[in-house]
Amino acid sequence: MPELFAYTDGACSGNPGPGGWGVLLRAIEGDTVLKERELCGGEAETTNNRMELLAAINALETLERASKVIVVTDSAYVKNGVTGWIFGWKRNGWKTSNKKPVKNVDLWQRLDEAQTRHDVTWEWVKGHAGHPENEKADELARAGMAPFKPKKAQA
Repeated sequence: MPELFAYTDGACSGNPGPGGWGVLLRAIEGDTVLKERELCGGEAETTNNRMELLAAINALETLERASKVIVVTDSAYVKNGVTGWIFGWKRNGWKTSNKKPVKNVDLWQRLDEAQTRHDVTWEWVKGHAGHPENEKADELARAGMAPFKPKKAQA
């Protein structure tokens, strides 16, 4: 049975500012890549954390059937949120431990819903450290952001 990996990344030019998200989906059996799919998108005014969340959400939402998937992210915010903090937030009515509303609650709820359809394992990798699939996800995130970046003035 092939393993399914979703390498995700978000990027932002300014925080907030134009941003993008990228996903490299890969089905692997042994050392062989059986299938690969690239996804990306972006927004004109957003934050890096929102783009990191949207990368993970889009990775899971694009899978047409329930799957066992390993989501690999360089965002400690996403990994720690979805594997730890989210349980307390849900218990507290989407409030933090100090009773403040959870930031990006719309996306956290969407990610929570998206992952219920799958058997998800979350892995963190150091970003910009030469991890080939993470670098590809970063490239896709930058491509997703490109249409929203202001054009440079010509001299």
